[in-house]
Amino acid sequence: MTALATRVDAEDPLAQLSTSFALRAENFDRRAQPPTETLAEAASFGLQALTVPRTLGGEGASLAKTVSVARRLGAADPAATLILAMTWIQHAHAVLARRWPEKVYQEVVRDALAGRGLINALRVEPELGTVMRGGIPATVARRTNDGWLISGRKIYSTGASVLDWYNVFARSDDEEPQVGYFLVRAGTPGTRIEESWDHLGMRASDSHDVIFENALIPRQYAVDLRAPDAWRRVPPVDTAWFSLTVSAIYLGIADAARDWLISFLKSRVPTNLGRPLATLERMQVAVGEIDAIRHSAATLLAATAQKVDTAPTSLAAEEPGIVKHIVSEGAIDAVQKAVALIGNPALTRAHPLERHLRDVLCARVHSPQSDSVLKAVGIAAFEPLPRIQC
Repeated sequence: MTALATRVDAEDPLAQLSTSFALRAENFDRRAQPPTETLAEAASFGLQALTVPRTLGGEGASLAKTVSVARRLGAADPAATLILAMTWIQHAHAVLARRWPEKVYQEVVRDALAGRGLINALRVEPELGTVMRGGIPATVARRTNDGWLISGRKIYSTGASVLDWYNVFARSDDEEPQVGYFLVRAGTPGTRIEESWDHLGMRASDSHDVIFENALIPRQYAVDLRAPDAWRRVPPVDTAWFSLTVSAIYLGIADAARDWLISFLKSRVPTNLGRPLATLERMQVAVGEIDAIRHSAATLLAATAQKVDTAPTSLAAEEPGIVKHIVSEGAIDAVQKAVALIGNPALTRAHPLERHLRDVLCARVHSPQSDSVLKAVGIAAFEPLPRIQC
């Protein structure tokens, strides 16, 4: 991360960012507003270009490095980090797919290198739900002499009002439709944001609806079109970039919850006890359980990311989903144990543990969701499946 290292202490290039991210996080959460100041600071450190290839002027970060950054910044401000992570993932996917027109990708890269260029894939729809469960999107791209007209509604669009690019998952209007991604620059006539995001957790993630009403884009902005069935066979390396990076953010939340808990137990001295809660064996055992969960999740996350970077062909199809399930549930379990340990102080808004609890629960909603992962693993265990007797 050479760009970051030039701005802060080379031994800890994320120190300044982590501190300032954390200082602003509560305020953005309470107002349920996008973390614009935090994202602007991240841009000044070149974070948009974290996964842009070095040959194009970016950091060219590996998945292992990206996961490490996501965990560190996720502990400070998970909502801001989630918005940034979507950009990191999009660049990784564009490079892996090798389907984007070169000039179009370079246009997005130029924005990233200029401190703009936030991009996210808008996939989820009211009718379709998550794409991972199959189905053809209702959002349609109609061919015209000038390019494509995009129409449809995308929900849970993380970073909606701060993105520079929308990578819209849609179907063509052909008799046999192609399905894939159409690049729309934010602010294109025919695009608007409906402020629908009013969530329990990750309130500052700005995950509003984005609506397209005959938004005209150039023909070359159809960056990755395939037959519908091809999207059911996404390579596990592609899945790993999303599953592991997002999971790392939620593990970071568990890290932050644990650190606050340690501070609280060391400083809290009940009058009937006359010494800090940290001296109680029950508290020490509970914190040990939390640290064991975090250690196991972190070890699995790092090892799988390293495998993606060094031996991608050895990655099993179900592996990214399994890791996402284990790390996400581990993060939730760790935070819930912290909450259960100290009672009322954990749930007051004056303390950050309440926010950490709300935020970490959102780990379950990201694809692939646990029921899909466990079903796939279970079916694989029984292959070939026994015949059903009627």
